Amino acid sequence: MPTVSAPPPLAARWWTAPCCALWLTLISLAGALAEQPAAPDSAPAGDEAIPPAKSKYKGREIAVTMHYLGAPWLVRESRQREEDCARLLQALDVKPGQVVCDMGCGNGFYTLQLAKLVGEQGSVLAVDIQSEMLHLLSERAKEAQINNIQLVQGTAIDPKLPSGSVDLILLVDVYHEFSHPQQMLKAMRQALKPRGRIALAEFRLEDRNVPIKLLHKMSKQQILKEFLPNGYKLVEQFDKLPWQHLMFFERAESP
Repeated sequence: MPTVSAPPPLAARWWTAPCCALWLTLISLAGALAEQPAAPDSAPAGDEAIPPAKSKYKGREIAVTMHYLGAPWLVRESRQREEDCARLLQALDVKPGQVVCDMGCGNGFYTLQLAKLVGEQGSVLAVDIQSEMLHLLSERAKEAQINNIQLVQGTAIDPKLPSGSVDLILLVDVYHEFSHPQQMLKAMRQALKPRGRIALAEFRLEDRNVPIKLLHKMSKQQILKEFLPNGYKLVEQFDKLPWQHLMFFERAESP
């Protein structure tokens, strides 16, 4: 069964804040906990030191990270109805035998479904910076008797992915909370196979009807402003999700 390496205490999360008042209260509390001095802005012993996080990147305010106490919202009953997650998965066109990364996997809402899509010959690299989230995912995988998931505890600047190994990196409502986006974009680019893709889903800033805080939304213009200069090219867009952009990127020839 998957194993989890020793965690840094109270590591930060990357997921968005919910629109439900009850969950807003819980996640606000969790965010406050994540910002306490007990969580040092440094990597575990032996890892590269993590530089101080910036509050903005290319004109965008970086969202406050979500603590693992908000994990139940990620598997809420209404998520399929609100986000049409099944359609998102279909748009990814995942093939049996592929290596797929669920970046900022949380408690595994998408991870378990991806594991079924890649089949026994494929694998899913489930990356998160909170050991608590990875533990929740491990328990759900055991219950579902799914064995092709590898748990990976990354850092704020390094997802710990092998170079040139991944067919698809999926980021669902998580990129906008990366505290070090430039370093993560570089690391993910290095992890992709030559024709590997990043699938980026973010709540639409352009749509006022999407009931998510503005800080947890991104526009297509901003996404391109951040991805293209970091060695990516846009290769596909899927515009049929109710709340989110879904944009696909490959490595550009030169970073």
